[in-house]
Amino acid sequence: MDSNYSALPRKAFVELPIHNDDDVSSHNHFAPQNPLPSHRTHIKLLPLDEEGYVESKNIDDFDDDLHDFDIDNHPLITGAAKAGSGISGAVFNLTTSIIGAGIMALPATMKVLGLVLGFVLIILMGVLSEISVELLVRFSVLCKASSYGEVVQHALGRPARVLSEICIIVNNAGVLVVYLIIMGDVMSGSVHHVGVFDQWLGNGVWDQRKLVILVVLVLFLAPLCALQKIDSLSLTSAASVALAVVFVVVSVVIAFVKTVEGKIEAPRMSPDFGSKKAILDLLVVIPIMTNAYVCHFNVQPIYNELEGRSSQKMNRVGRITTVVCVVIYALTAISGYLLFGNDTESDVLTNFDRDLGIRFSSALNYIVRVGYILHLVLVFPVVHFSLRQTVDALVFEGSAPLLESRKRSLALTVVLLGLIYFGSTMIPNIWTAFKFTGATTAVSLGFIFPSLIALRLGHEGGGLSHAEKLLSWLMLILAMVVSIVGVIGNVYSMKSQSE
Repeated sequence: MDSNYSALPRKAFVELPIHNDDDVSSHNHFAPQNPLPSHRTHIKLLPLDEEGYVESKNIDDFDDDLHDFDIDNHPLITGAAKAGSGISGAVFNLTTSIIGAGIMALPATMKVLGLVLGFVLIILMGVLSEISVELLVRFSVLCKASSYGEVVQHALGRPARVLSEICIIVNNAGVLVVYLIIMGDVMSGSVHHVGVFDQWLGNGVWDQRKLVILVVLVLFLAPLCALQKIDSLSLTSAASVALAVVFVVVSVVIAFVKTVEGKIEAPRMSPDFGSKKAILDLLVVIPIMTNAYVCHFNVQPIYNELEGRSSQKMNRVGRITTVVCVVIYALTAISGYLLFGNDTESDVLTNFDRDLGIRFSSALNYIVRVGYILHLVLVFPVVHFSLRQTVDALVFEGSAPLLESRKRSLALTVVLLGLIYFGSTMIPNIWTAFKFTGATTAVSLGFIFPSLIALRLGHEGGGLSHAEKLLSWLMLILAMVVSIVGVIGNVYSMKSQSE
């Protein structure tokens, strides 16, 4: 193609002129209020090679000369660049990824496991989850992977990446379906429980559970899910964590008051092995607990937007998050089980439709239920973010990044929200969803894949220590046992229910 431009000679130089005040003012009616200083700035110019690029051998010389350049007097960029997320914002986003509907199922797991074993497992699962997150961060940084699927592919190959992305899609879609089920149960009620709207307004159109969920989805969830950056959700994540803390504090206070007044029955301290049903419940309850800590799908997106990011800084985020979640989970599980005992539902939130036996019981019930519904509304878009990113990476591989395609992002959001809504109308309760995802996708994402990545890439980046290698093998074996036993327990549980 003919061109009016000619290549610059090998020894050519390029000079960027700096205008003084008078130059700017005379040529621009919209001159800045604080123009650059008028005195001339001298910068050594770099020679170009034959292709018109800066010769790399001169870069060091250029760096030396820059020491004489006063950056304060000569700002190179006007206008502040957008900073990334700080540690607090990252902690809120990661905590929100963990504390969702899983917290509502923990009192029911405590009913099955007993207080002692249940408390120990909450701490143990939290510690193991944090270790797996640190392994994931370490090797993601080493591989320069920007997503969960990329680090899996680097370690285990393309088929494993596809499998991991399918696990993320199934897990996150299942979690979001659970959120909608809880919203419907609390607001419109269920077979055995009265909804908030019924208690406020009596019978009406709000009894239509599917309609209420659809309205919430369209008016509140869809606008938040349309946001394209996870850092945009830092404030909503902070609010959601605050609402979760309110729920925990109210539950603990009620349980404490009733304990002091002697209105709480003695809880079971160990598992019940007295019946076939109790043993089956025990087999499926541990995968449900592992599901409560899975946040690994959001680790890379949060790390990518972390200001001054480093593996050490992200590990600090993970450890703070783990401490927060273990405390919230333990308090919720214990107080919920103490309050309702053997009547504890798979979704403990539905238990708060009855008289709690203390003063201001009705007001406290509303605070707990409405507050946690608001929490789920704010958590929903954080989980949806990684779901949308993963679907895009799997279906539109090789396309421009999702951040650069607003239409594709909105189209994916609409399709995914539609499928999630349909799923919420088909699945009967959160226990059914949690016990299957917990035994399959949650265990895989939280423990199996991170262990395999560490063992496969352990020879890189300084290598794994003997203790780290042993721990990776231990996590892998335990996760596989939990998965196999959980699936078998789920199958037998369904079979016994149908008989």
